[in-house]
Amino acid sequence: MALIGFARVSTNQQDLTLQVERLTEYGCEKIFQGKHSGKEESNKQALASLIDYVRSGDTVVVTKLDRLGRSLSQVLNCLDTLTDKQVGFVAIEQGIDTSNKKDPLSKAMVQLLGMFAELERNFIISRTSEGKAASGNYGGRKPKLTSEQEQEVITKLSQGVSKVVLSKQYGVSRATILNISRKGV
Repeated sequence: MALIGFARVSTNQQDLTLQVERLTEYGCEKIFQGKHSGKEESNKQALASLIDYVRSGDTVVVTKLDRLGRSLSQVLNCLDTLTDKQVGFVAIEQGIDTSNKKDPLSKAMVQLLGMFAELERNFIISRTSEGKAASGNYGGRKPKLTSEQEQEVITKLSQGVSKVVLSKQYGVSRATILNISRKGV
């Protein structure tokens, strides 16, 4: 009957330290860790390692429910697998503890919290998309030439000016001129 921790962050830039500290303070004997998106195959591999490791009577501990996956279906599939193996589950920050409770209300609470976590994620995605649309900044590199300059390049190319001459004239690489010429075709 061991406490087994699972810590995950979505990107390599994020830090696992706080999660690992919380899980250690809670009393976890072993902590599985991952720095990857819940959407990636690597998250399934980390969860598979955790699920392979735990035994009947153990309890899987996370800081938050959404550490198990990015969608409600991922979280619920993982919880169903843990239940099938007779493994308990604790989400520290949300006060979820199924290790001693097998009643339907506990399961409903987990599903409800999972739905709210997924809803929150969808709100974040929506707000991010709206912000990008409002600012016009969808990411990526800024164009080296304005649209007017690109039109000038296309016109000059059609008049027979070489790509090398144009690249020197506009202070860009020959590849940039080549890409512009492909757009103009």
